[in-house]
Amino acid sequence: MANIEDCPGFETFGEDVKAARIAKHLSRRTLAEIVSIDPRYLANIENEGAIPSLPVIIQLIKECGLPVERYFNPEVMREESAQRQRISHKLKLCPEQYLAIIEGALDGALKIENSADETEGV
Repeated sequence: MANIEDCPGFETFGEDVKAARIAKHLSRRTLAEIVSIDPRYLANIENEGAIPSLPVIIQLIKECGLPVERYFNPEVMREESAQRQRISHKLKLCPEQYLAIIEGALDGALKIENSADETEGV
């Protein structure tokens, strides 16, 4: 098992797994069962920064809705602001039925921004 120091891009992996698990209202035991690992192993990943094997990483990314590029292409993620990264992650955790609300809010914000740009250009 690798340590965080050996895996650039995985510095927040355990914290991200824990936050996603809590947001999805999953107990540690339940997520561990879904991923077929021991709950104590999951606790080590979440709290101690243990980096699991690639198959476990893939399963945790899939089950938790984590952004793959954050871990495997961290340069791309570093180009985005921390707020954009948080919003992107929360969007992946959002239940499908609320996406229309979020899309409407974004459309409204973009419309306001476009109106402001047009007003300044006059």
